[in-house]
Amino acid sequence: MNAIVRVLRTPELRAKILFTLGLLAVYRLGVFIPTPGFDYTNVMVCSDQASAAQGGSVLGMVSLFSGGALLQLSIFSLGVMPYITASIIIQLLRVVIPRFEALHKEGQSGTAKLTQYTRYLTIGLAVLQATTIITLVRSGNFFTGCNLTLIPDESIVTLVLMVLTMTVGTVLIMWMGEMITERGIGNGMSLLIFTSIAASFPAALGQIWQLQGWMTFALVIVIALVVMLGVVFVEQSQRRIPVQYAKRMVGRRMYGGTSTYIPIKVNQAGVIPVIFASSILALPQMAASFGDPSAGWVQWINTHLVMGFTFSWIYAAVYVALIVFFAFFYVSITFNAEEIADNMKKYGGFVPNVRAGRPTEKYLTYVINRIQTPGAIYLAVISLIPLFALVYLGASQNFPLGGASLLIIIGVGLDTVKQISAKLQQHHYEGILR
Repeated sequence: MNAIVRVLRTPELRAKILFTLGLLAVYRLGVFIPTPGFDYTNVMVCSDQASAAQGGSVLGMVSLFSGGALLQLSIFSLGVMPYITASIIIQLLRVVIPRFEALHKEGQSGTAKLTQYTRYLTIGLAVLQATTIITLVRSGNFFTGCNLTLIPDESIVTLVLMVLTMTVGTVLIMWMGEMITERGIGNGMSLLIFTSIAASFPAALGQIWQLQGWMTFALVIVIALVVMLGVVFVEQSQRRIPVQYAKRMVGRRMYGGTSTYIPIKVNQAGVIPVIFASSILALPQMAASFGDPSAGWVQWINTHLVMGFTFSWIYAAVYVALIVFFAFFYVSITFNAEEIADNMKKYGGFVPNVRAGRPTEKYLTYVINRIQTPGAIYLAVISLIPLFALVYLGASQNFPLGGASLLIIIGVGLDTVKQISAKLQQHHYEGILR
């Protein structure tokens, strides 16, 4: 309570928090504004009928990150997914395209250029995803088991207007995220995702209360608190590799001689492996949705690779294997041991008892692989929680107390609290100086 009072008494920090809350309120308001061209009454009927089935569909992850806007086909239907996808693609292209890697090393100017590329790619992906959603709605494959007319006027002008509206909604979300990062508190896009996922908590928990009773509901709350404590512990855990810098004379001044460390988190990959694994597992389901339901391969996919109301061990095994693979793959791209070792050698740094250069690179690779092994297993265990909740608790597949949703909620919460604490500390030091 003392920290909250200090935040409210600090004018600069109070203005940042109010600005952030204002944009988050605008974002949640846009979730309920329908896209022009849809029959909103029929959309709500189909959404109520097919929301449970939609949770396990190809668009389930997008629906979770949009805070329910996708199922309502609102102006913010696409949510932040186009921007997230574009950011991941640009980051991965640094390995393939030397120009992107050079821009990354240029500092602030290069980062600004990469951000511009990300924005352009976000608009392209938004157009593609909006077109896909409208095509699925027209074909009747968007809402399972709903035969109502959702687009009364299917003229070219109306369809183009719908695609344009969804795309502009994505651009507006991207702008709000950047404004929150620049003028508010915390990371803007992460807070928008946080808000979307948190909005699904009441419905998911209410579903458990109605279907299973208050005893199961209380048990879920207790288990959720224990899981959250474990996730916070792991997310804060890190291996610190000590680094010593040798003393060197530059002119008449002595530099170096300091000690620092390289922090390596247990979950160095974050939530990215879970998103990648979910996207890959969605491909067979997408292919099966366009096939003949009576075909053998379609039935096998629907039985073993689609998570319905029966638990599939094949689905769980493939899901875990993909998460572990992408955890190591993503860390191998983002954690460049060779670059770190070269920079240390350039500025006279070394790991105690390890020679500079190639031996340091091998040592860093060895450590990151050992740390990432329990991290990948931890990601797999957390990601299986919604699957068990789906079968044994009657929850939807987007159960918020596990998987990507729980990792994002806790990660964003910890990061935002750290930024607020840093701002408070900075304000405290400014008061002392004055």
